[in-house]
Amino acid sequence: MSDERVTLDEVRRFGLRIAQPADGYRFSLDALLLAVFVTAPEKGRIVDLGTGCGVIALVLCSRFAGVSVVGIENNEAMAACARENASRNGLTDRIDALFADVVTAKSLFPVSSFDGVVANPPFRTPISGRVSPKAGRDTARHESTAGIADFLSVAKYLVKPSGRIGFVYHPDRLAEFIHCAAGLNLALLRLRMVHGSLDAPARIFLAELAKGRRGATAVLPPLIVHGSDGDYTPEVFRILGMDAGRVGEIR
Repeated sequence: MSDERVTLDEVRRFGLRIAQPADGYRFSLDALLLAVFVTAPEKGRIVDLGTGCGVIALVLCSRFAGVSVVGIENNEAMAACARENASRNGLTDRIDALFADVVTAKSLFPVSSFDGVVANPPFRTPISGRVSPKAGRDTARHESTAGIADFLSVAKYLVKPSGRIGFVYHPDRLAEFIHCAAGLNLALLRLRMVHGSLDAPARIFLAELAKGRRGATAVLPPLIVHGSDGDYTPEVFRILGMDAGRVGEIR
């Protein structure tokens, strides 16, 4: 990332320092919420589909001392950034980032290679949403080579039977997400809606699925990001660390 301006940001709860482009795609609160929402084995191997700067991989390695993470990222500069962040935080032995597209992942690994999968895929179809003038943001926000069905199919292929799959996605596409998951025989185990404020519609949802399992879906209480004073709610402050400050808004 030597050819562009970068910032060095902190996720204080986990003692992480993360470099990312000053003007390109930057991680936002949704990535941190997913990284805290998902469950993982105490020891195991996780794959992060669309790892970006590696923030989810970094948090997972901080939460679970025995896991390692392989990130897959189709932006070469961001894949390099993720590897640099692993080194910066002393996690090169547990985190790697591959420059590859999600649609090629089945050719990179044998079936059922991972104990868990996480994904923060682009929320919007190619013809929806505003176009960003900043390089790198559109490919992170808008589907390009892979859509939600591709991400789910790859997640099912890569995860071991009964392994957990964590997604963060946009509620406008919840029905599509559930339909695609059901078509792949992925069980939706947990679902949580995230609202910007108490009286606002949901802005994202967090979902946990499993391959080779059946069971009812646990719909968790909603997560409210901002209180009536406009500041983060106590739960979000706990997720970030009480003095973590603002790390970005839900996109």
